[in-house]
Amino acid sequence: MGKWIVCSAWPYVNTIPHLGTFIHLLSADVYSRYLKLKGEQVVSVTGSDEHGTPIELEAIRRGVSPKTITDKYHHAILTLLDKYDVKFDNYTRTENPVHIEVVQSIFKKIYDNGYVFPQEVTLPYCERCGRYLPDRFIEGECPQCHFEAAKGDQCDQCGSVLEPSDLIEPHCVFCGLKPTARKSKHWFFNLPKFADRLEDYLNSNPQLPENARNFSYRWLRDGLKPRAATRDNRWGIPAPFPGAEGKTIYVWLEAVLGYVSATVEWSRRGGSPEEWKRFWFDKNTKSVYFIGKDNIPFHTIIFPALLMASGDDYVLPWQVSSTEFILYESQKFSKSRRIGVWVDEALEIADAEYWRYVLMALRPEAKDANFTWRDFQSKVNIDLNDVLGNFVFRTLSFIKSRFDSKIPTRRPVSGLDREIIKLIEDSPRKVGGLMDKVRLRDAVSEIIGMARKGNQYLSANEPWHKLKIDPQSAETTLNLCGQLIHSISILLWPFMPRTADIIREQLNLKPVEEARWDDAGELRLMEGHRIGAVQPIFKKIKLEELMVKVDEAKRKKLEG
Repeated sequence: MGKWIVCSAWPYVNTIPHLGTFIHLLSADVYSRYLKLKGEQVVSVTGSDEHGTPIELEAIRRGVSPKTITDKYHHAILTLLDKYDVKFDNYTRTENPVHIEVVQSIFKKIYDNGYVFPQEVTLPYCERCGRYLPDRFIEGECPQCHFEAAKGDQCDQCGSVLEPSDLIEPHCVFCGLKPTARKSKHWFFNLPKFADRLEDYLNSNPQLPENARNFSYRWLRDGLKPRAATRDNRWGIPAPFPGAEGKTIYVWLEAVLGYVSATVEWSRRGGSPEEWKRFWFDKNTKSVYFIGKDNIPFHTIIFPALLMASGDDYVLPWQVSSTEFILYESQKFSKSRRIGVWVDEALEIADAEYWRYVLMALRPEAKDANFTWRDFQSKVNIDLNDVLGNFVFRTLSFIKSRFDSKIPTRRPVSGLDREIIKLIEDSPRKVGGLMDKVRLRDAVSEIIGMARKGNQYLSANEPWHKLKIDPQSAETTLNLCGQLIHSISILLWPFMPRTADIIREQLNLKPVEEARWDDAGELRLMEGHRIGAVQPIFKKIKLEELMVKVDEAKRKKLEG
């Protein structure tokens, strides 16, 4: 039995997440469900990322405290995760005492070990507002694409990572005044000190995806630079360095340490305060991170370096499943420009299980994926309704009507029968092999493919016809189709837990959580086993009705 830490990028809670952010939370849920079904020891963690200038800026504009905003969205996300059946062992937040304690403790160790140093820097300062202008407190023209409202940390149009000094014609976002230059003392993490150890770490991690590997090696080739560990904004974790009063830890360096603090908090809540160490300090533990490609360097360079610098023997990231982007109708998801689908409005449009399936079927593991409503309709109507739902309903309704709801006898088998038996027996290994490589998109496609083969097997054997001329063949066909449905119910559970358990109810079996992954490879349904009530699982979606719901959901979102 192995130990695993499964993590998702922390959603930034200045608003409700869109699907491009939610897919990482969902991926972590799918993967941890799979591991738990295999009997592994798993702790899955993430939480709401609450600090930094965007939230402080929004709070100033609204005339409220930053925590008023983060409280609202943190609790909204918890409610939404429940509706999507996304479960973490600890979904926490960065504005909590345990996280603050752990972050300050780790950075104090890093400082004591000589890897943090102070340096005076020149920063933009607004004379009218009487404040420094880090990150989102300053805007100007992007030097790359010339977008006129680029932020001090990035351009929302082209995605370039920026410094305030990069902006053309910068101005204060509060009053519009052009900033002056003023010196400020800040503390820097000496990242270059870890270049050799980071290269050794990357070389020893063959399972990292190509985009994460290439991006990380490029950072090393270009030469690592010290990273500012502090900011002048007020909303954040106070820096624990001597003389750093009034400074806060830079949110990007703080948030990645949340994976550790969330595990510490989980451990304390469970009544075993030292339990977290059994995961983070065991070299056999594997930690997996589900993130977008824009967060790669923080998880393959900065986070491992922080753990190394602490002097404690933490396990380093084993797998960083960094997806490409999901586009919305060929456009990049954008909170500021309201391009995309938000997780709350998505539930106004379609069932949560449909979204779980479509997002995993579209998961951009090798290249960007383009979400369209026509594709959404197609995946629901064809993959779920016509393939999976049709196979389950055809099989079980036939068993109900012709065999008194009892699984018929399996007799000597033909070539096609042997193919289905082999499909069942190989399925935990085949689907599990894809899951082990974190190829979730291919894994769910393989499961739908099993249902497709089941439909083909039913049509080829024609049990409705064979029942009259070769009843033994008809009975064997229906028995094996029932066995295949049992197998699919287990394999599908990480992706669509409610659907999987509905299938189990129709089979008159206990919920999947009481099964094991390898049970999917066995012919478990006994002759004479009585199935439950049978009814269609899915409903087709009409594109016209779907678009009406889309428009209504977006209207409500804007009004809200």
